[in-house]
Amino acid sequence: MARSESRQDDVDMVRQEAWDWVLRLTSGDASKAELVDLERWCARSPLHSGAFVEANDRWQSFGPALENMARQPVGQSLAVLTAIKPAVPSMRRRAFLGGALATSVAGAAFVVARPPLGLWPSVTDMAADYRTATGEQRRIALADTGAVEMNTRTSLNLSADPAGIDRIDLITGEAAFATRAKGVAVTAGHGRTTADAANFTVRCEAPNVTVTCVEGDVSVTLQGAAMTLRKNQQVAYAAGRLGPLVSVEAAMVTGWREGELYFKDEPLSRVIDEVNRYRVGHIFLMNESLGRRRYTARFKLDRLESVVTQLEAAFGARVTKLPGAILIIS
Repeated sequence: MARSESRQDDVDMVRQEAWDWVLRLTSGDASKAELVDLERWCARSPLHSGAFVEANDRWQSFGPALENMARQPVGQSLAVLTAIKPAVPSMRRRAFLGGALATSVAGAAFVVARPPLGLWPSVTDMAADYRTATGEQRRIALADTGAVEMNTRTSLNLSADPAGIDRIDLITGEAAFATRAKGVAVTAGHGRTTADAANFTVRCEAPNVTVTCVEGDVSVTLQGAAMTLRKNQQVAYAAGRLGPLVSVEAAMVTGWREGELYFKDEPLSRVIDEVNRYRVGHIFLMNESLGRRRYTARFKLDRLESVVTQLEAAFGARVTKLPGAILIIS
C-alpha cells in the first residue's frame, strides 16, 4: 500500500510540475533558457511528456470557467475552480488547486481579457453574435447579395439600422465584406468603414486596424478625418490617427479566402506571428537575428506544417518539437 501511495505521489508531483510549466509558458515571459529546460523535462520519461500534453489540453479548456470566475465574488470563484476539478480525475484535489490557484482569482480578469497565446476567446469574443475558432473560417450571408467571410479567430456583431444598412462591429480578427444592393458599415476600433458597392477587408488587432479595398470605393472615417480607398489600396489606423494611403496587391492580402497565405519580403518574425493565428499550439521564435531575416513564401492553410520544413531548409533553423504542438525555432 505504501509503495502504491508513493508512486501516486510521484505521478501527482510530475503532473503538478507540468501544470507549472504550462502556466509559465502561457505567461508570455518564458525565456529561451526556460524553453530549453522544458524540452529536457519533457524528455525525462513518457510520464513527463504525457503530463505536459494533458496539462496543456486542460489549460486550453479552462477559458469558459475562468470567464465565469472573473465575473464572480471571490467565494464563488473558488467554487468555479472546484467545479472544473473533475476534468482532471487522476490529479489529487490538493495538487490541482495548488496549480489552479497559481493563476489567482485576482489574476483571472487578466487572463480573461487577454487570453495567453490566444488559447481561448475573451469575454467580449464569447458574447459576440458570430465568432470563429483557430483555423476556422465562416461565411455569413447578408440581405440581398451581401456577404461576410470571417477569417480565423474572428468575432463580430451584426445588426441593421432603420434605413436597412447592414452594420457590423468587428471586435477582433479579420473579415472580408461584399455588398452590391445596399450599404454596409463596419466599425473596428474607433474607426468606421462604409461602402455601397465594393469588396474590402478589415483586420482588427487592437489597437491597430487595417482596411484594404479589393474592388469598388470604400470610405474610412476616424475622429473627423476621412479617406477614400479604391482597388488595391490600403490604410491603417490606430491611436486616433489615419495612416497614409498605400498601394498593395489585394489578392495577397485576401489569400486566406482561397486557403493560402502569401508573404513577400516580410520579416520572419511577422511570418511566424501570422502562421500562429491559424494553427493549434504555438511557434516560439527565439532567435532575434533570424526573426529580422526577410522571407518570401506561399503556404497552404491545410498544410501549415510545411512552414517548419521550409525554415529548416532556407535558414538552417533549429526546430525543437514539444508536446502540445509547440515548436521552438532557434
